[in-house]
Amino acid sequence: MVLAGGEGKRLAPLTADRAKPAVPFGGGYRLIDFVLSNLVNGGCRHVVVLTQYKSHSLDRHIAQTWRLNPSLGNYVATVPAQMRRGPYWFAGSADAVYQNLNLVTDEMPTYIAVFGSDHIYRMDPRQMIDFHRRAGAGVTIAGIRVPLSQSRSFGVIESGPGHQIRAFREKPERAIGLVDAPDQILASMGNYIFTTEDLIEAVTADAEDPSSRHDIGGDIVPSMVAAGKAAVYDFATNDVPGSTVRDRGYWRDVGELDSYYEAHMDLVSPQPAFNLYNPDWPIHSWHPTMPPAKFVFDEEQRRGSAVDSLVASGVIVSGGTVRRSVLSPGVFVDEGAQVDGAVLLDGVRIGRGALIRNAIIDKGVEVPAGTRIGVDQAIDREQFAVSPRGIVVIAKNQKISAAVRR
Repeated sequence: MVLAGGEGKRLAPLTADRAKPAVPFGGGYRLIDFVLSNLVNGGCRHVVVLTQYKSHSLDRHIAQTWRLNPSLGNYVATVPAQMRRGPYWFAGSADAVYQNLNLVTDEMPTYIAVFGSDHIYRMDPRQMIDFHRRAGAGVTIAGIRVPLSQSRSFGVIESGPGHQIRAFREKPERAIGLVDAPDQILASMGNYIFTTEDLIEAVTADAEDPSSRHDIGGDIVPSMVAAGKAAVYDFATNDVPGSTVRDRGYWRDVGELDSYYEAHMDLVSPQPAFNLYNPDWPIHSWHPTMPPAKFVFDEEQRRGSAVDSLVASGVIVSGGTVRRSVLSPGVFVDEGAQVDGAVLLDGVRIGRGALIRNAIIDKGVEVPAGTRIGVDQAIDREQFAVSPRGIVVIAKNQKISAAVRR
């Protein structure tokens, strides 16, 4: 089960008219492609994606991209909120599972992987399932070390003897550092392996509790920890085929604008922190049929070039300069334009002489000639969203006024 029903408010305006898992990433992917690639590459090929908010583009992407071989019984299927338990939307991640228990009883697997859909990483789920089987746990949580200062953003795991979880606290105000690393905590990655009977029992009991928030991390996991049924799996031990020393153990939660931007910047260095170029564990997606990227003009002050950048098919850099950026399919950069530290989504057009710095520009935006973005935040804030770390974000199809032109 892949949980894909969240509103994604922290990624606004990128989620203004699409579900968070459908947000484009990396010049040719959607966020959901990473978890689905991990599952399918790892042999988990009976997959349901639980959707809810603004799911049209997500539904369409999965229908176009994730058509597994039905003759082998394999599938990736989107399942919207069906209100099987009454006229209610999903009240939380645990309720999403509870409202879809018919899918579980139809299959009756021994184990169920419940994974999130807005993280960038590679992981072989078979190794976590094997660990869960050996541990004899009701639930196993994938854990990763993160700085203590980030404890308010994660579920924090406190491990006990062996691999047992002694305590689990969801986004605590204060957390205790690890014994061998006081400045770090063990954070939940939002990936769980459940023994089926334990999952059914837990979400059924949770559904009957009027005080519950009906959340897996906030309610289900703490109850199973209290019952002594929870184990932690160290993500650092997961060995993905084709991984390198540099990108092994990479994981980023891209649920907010700054982390989304920074994860893109991780891709563009000569030795990227996350390597898209791993043929042994590919990230699958659907790519539009477009011509190769093109760089034109080789004259002084009129040279089309891109360095330390990812450039997708259909891109034309026509006498402009691109640095440390990700250009998605169909982007056009006109003569004299400078693009530095930007994430440009499908079909963006950068006008002649424009200057773009430290920005995310969503699909279909036309940046007029001479526009300056990321230069003066006071002016940028008048019509665009600006992240806490100063990244300018322009919404899908947004019109740009003359106020940012020079």
